[in-house]
Amino acid sequence: MSAVKSIAVLTSGGDSQGMNAAVRAVVRSGLYHGLKVYGIQRGYQGLLNDDIREMDLRSVGDIIQRGGTILQSARCQEFRTEEGQKKGAEILKNRGIDGLIVIGGDGSYQGANKLSKLGIKTMGIPGTIDNDIAYTDFTIGFDTAVSIVVDAINKLRDTMSSHERSSVVEVMGRHCGDIALYAGLASGAETILVPEVPFQLDKVAERMKENFAHGKRHSIVVVAEGYGKADDVVESLNKVGGIDARVTVLGHIQRGGTPTHNDRVLGSRLGDFAVRRLIEGDSGKGCGVINGELIATDIDKVVNSKKPFNMELYELAVRLSQ
Repeated sequence: MSAVKSIAVLTSGGDSQGMNAAVRAVVRSGLYHGLKVYGIQRGYQGLLNDDIREMDLRSVGDIIQRGGTILQSARCQEFRTEEGQKKGAEILKNRGIDGLIVIGGDGSYQGANKLSKLGIKTMGIPGTIDNDIAYTDFTIGFDTAVSIVVDAINKLRDTMSSHERSSVVEVMGRHCGDIALYAGLASGAETILVPEVPFQLDKVAERMKENFAHGKRHSIVVVAEGYGKADDVVESLNKVGGIDARVTVLGHIQRGGTPTHNDRVLGSRLGDFAVRRLIEGDSGKGCGVINGELIATDIDKVVNSKKPFNMELYELAVRLSQ
């Protein structure tokens, strides 16, 4: 018999498509197993404000297809402090909440890790479009974000081809170039610039000039924001190669919209998995999926590890962009 009788769920950090699917799964799986389930509004800030409400089946009805998060999210400087973390743990204990499921990125995992060391049973679910969480192949929201970027590049390619221009598309990814890599490969981009791989812009310009000399009349360059600003890339291309390039910064459009079926399924699987692990007595773990299999890894290990960049996929993109 599980000692866990009530759990809470919160979403923290940047929103990502599929978070609602994960919240829905946590609530419905918890209720299925006879637990009381609470939702915490506005992440760790809501926790410190004791903005907590009990959830039922109707609380998560008709949300699986919605982007964003019904629990909302907010940044919380107070929770970064030891005093804030102790206050959050006390609020959960006073509420009689035995376990907490945190859906978010690296900063959210850091918070869950702190609470686990204060006696709160915690599980982390990777919700971030950047796909930068270690010990999971994919994070919730990544698939949708890539689809949005690919769709935008498809549209840009039409107009760039019509005007014989090149386009530099800046996508999200401060420390991880996965959105740029996957979207660039899927859309046939001629160049992909990511923070994990050093690349000289003069070489990009020379290559584009060679392509134009052989009859090519437009080109797509995808740059992750962690590599540099698209404006700086365009300035260098124009200076070195005299290339007529235009900038498109996709920005927060990548975080919104209806989640793909992949993100809905991933969120559902991870939400249910986190609940079952808490019931089994597990704590202080980050949930993930590797080669299709659900896994739980110590959050200490997750937050202190950097996710390896897929060089095999990057080299494939380079070969195919000739």
